[in-house]
Amino acid sequence: MRRVALLIETSREFGRGLLRGVARYNQEHGQWLTYCRPHGLGDMSYSWLRGWQGDGILARITDRRMAAAIAKLKVPIVNLRGRLAGLPFPYVGVDNEAIARIASEHLLSRGFRHFGFCGYRRRYSADGDRRCDAFRACIESAGFRADVCAVSEPSYGQRELGSWKQELALIARWIRGLPKPVAVMACTDDRGLQVLEACRMIGVAVPDEVAVLGVANDECLCALSIPPMSSVDVNAEQIGYRAAALLDELLDGRTPPEKVLIEPRSVICRRSTDVLAIEDKHVAAAIQYIREHISEQIYIGDITRHAHISRSALERRFKQALGRTVGQEIQRTRIARAQQMLADNKLPIKQVADRAGFKTVQYMTRVFRTMLRQTPGAYRRAVQS
Repeated sequence: MRRVALLIETSREFGRGLLRGVARYNQEHGQWLTYCRPHGLGDMSYSWLRGWQGDGILARITDRRMAAAIAKLKVPIVNLRGRLAGLPFPYVGVDNEAIARIASEHLLSRGFRHFGFCGYRRRYSADGDRRCDAFRACIESAGFRADVCAVSEPSYGQRELGSWKQELALIARWIRGLPKPVAVMACTDDRGLQVLEACRMIGVAVPDEVAVLGVANDECLCALSIPPMSSVDVNAEQIGYRAAALLDELLDGRTPPEKVLIEPRSVICRRSTDVLAIEDKHVAAAIQYIREHISEQIYIGDITRHAHISRSALERRFKQALGRTVGQEIQRTRIARAQQMLADNKLPIKQVADRAGFKTVQYMTRVFRTMLRQTPGAYRRAVQS
């Protein structure tokens, strides 16, 4: 039996998701005796490592002091936190470019024309910097720009009330100066919770004036916020599973890749982004009808009757408001619904096709190939690999 230390925080949903993935890997392969002490991010003492005789470590490395302490053990180590660049350990973590892409697509699909990103100061987190840069690039490629608010880094476990208030005040000033309505991507759920609190503090309506999207889908934090916060599910369990597999490769003497990035699952939409920021009431009504009936066969005549407008006028207004046709919006919505169900990995592909409104699996596959350059099965495997 291999002895593996799990230096992964148990206080938050992301860390527990990683541990679930490690546990699933160990249950399937049954080779490890694991050491795991409950702790918060950055709160664990490493004095016990001096006398520990183990085979490998999975760690969420918080700082270079921690990195140096575990490196002295001269055992295989896999890092699961992307805050620090240049560490001499293989890394398994989130694909920040993919997170930014699906976040921007979610907010753009709501019809917003003004965007913001609220994160941490530059160079505090390599992950955060990449997430910010990728989001801005996605928004710019759509013809818009994203304003950035960079707040000081967090102090896990020792943040003072005064610091928290200062951060809220800075975010509130930033929000007050943004053009409305605006869609804001927060770097993490923690930051998203602060954005929502700042909006309440200055009396800004969410989601009508400011839509807020977090990252990590910590269900406790998302439910604590008012209104409940939408968030990107980053697929933490699969990150933990793949990290465990990579550590086993190291222990077997193989040379695994230095970096493995895991695709996020999907945006989990809650009230904080459940809005259509579209001034044209006919287009808004048409989109609402499409979303509510996406599992059915949708006919353009049904949409125009619901929106009280002719087909030619609706097509023209769709192009003006969203830059795409009604048919393209239907396909985009079907694909988004199918992606979310495929990421859950519970339904057979045929049922996914039915519930997303595709007539056949073959038709869904053709649309996937055209829009995503891969089959539904390949997409599911990519999300789960």
